[in-house]
Amino acid sequence: MTTPAAAFEAERARLTRLAYRMLGERGAAEDVVQETWLRWAKTDTTTINNPAAWLTRAASRLAIDALRKAKARREDYIGPWLPEPEVAPFADEDGEDDRAERVSLGFLHVLERLTPDERAAFILHDAFDCGYDEIAVALNKTEVACRKLVSRARERVRSGRPRFETDRAQQQRVLTTFLAAAQTGDTAAMKALLTSDAVVYSDGGGKVRAALRPLVGPDDAVHVLSSVARKYAGVTAQVRPISVNGQYGLAVELEGALSTIYTADIEDGRIARLFILRNPDKLARAEAALTPSAPR
Repeated sequence: MTTPAAAFEAERARLTRLAYRMLGERGAAEDVVQETWLRWAKTDTTTINNPAAWLTRAASRLAIDALRKAKARREDYIGPWLPEPEVAPFADEDGEDDRAERVSLGFLHVLERLTPDERAAFILHDAFDCGYDEIAVALNKTEVACRKLVSRARERVRSGRPRFETDRAQQQRVLTTFLAAAQTGDTAAMKALLTSDAVVYSDGGGKVRAALRPLVGPDDAVHVLSSVARKYAGVTAQVRPISVNGQYGLAVELEGALSTIYTADIEDGRIARLFILRNPDKLARAEAALTPSAPR
C-alpha cells in the first residue's frame, strides 16, 4: 500500500513544474509545494481516491493566491520584471525529452499578461492536460467559465508570443554574435541581428544598472546597449554558454562573480525578444546552479 508520503513524492516534480509556471519564481514555487505537502500531511488520505488530482487542486489554489500577492509586489518593481531563470551548465544539458518539459523564459514572460485565474486554467489545460471538470473544481468555477478562461488566455498568449525558432544551433549563433558585436561596439552588426519590432527587457530590480523600460526597436535597443557596453570597455569579462530554461543562453562573469544572463527568442534568424537578467537576487540561485559542487 502506498504511503501518503510516497504518494506526495510521486507528484512533487509535477507540482513544482506547475507552481513554477504559475509564479515564474523557483523559490516561490517550492514554497507552494511545501505548503501543499503540509496540507496533505494533515489530511485523512484514506478518503482520497485520486491523490494526484487532490494535490493538483491544492497546489493550484495556493499558487493563485501567491500569484495575486506577487502581482501586487511587481507593480512596485523598479524596471521590467523578468521571471527567475532555471539554468544549468551547457555541457550538462538534459536531453530533448527533458527540455520539452521546460518552458522558455520568453513564454513565462508572456504569461505575466494573464490574470491569475486565466494563467491557472491555461496551464492546467494546455500544459498538464487537465479536463475542464478538473479545472472547475480546482478554481471553484463552472466548466463554462473555465472554457472561457482558457480561450481568453490562449488569445492573449498568442498575441504576445512571437513565432520564434527553438533550433539551438541558431540560438547559439545569433546570441553569441550579437553579444560579441555589443562588446566591440559594432552597432551595424547589432541592428542587423534584431527584428524590426525587437524588444529588449533588462531586469536589474533597481539594484544594479539596467534599462528602466523595455527597449523597443533596433535603434532604441542598440543606442542603450552600446552605451552600456562602452562603460565596461577595458573590463575583462568571462562569457560562457549555459542552458536557460532549456534554451541557449550566455552567462557573463565579472571578477569571478555572475553579473548578467542573456537569452533570447529568435525569429527568422534574428532576435525578436532579448532578455537580460542582472538582478543579483535572481542571479544568486543561478550562480549556485552553475557552480560545481565541492568534492566531499
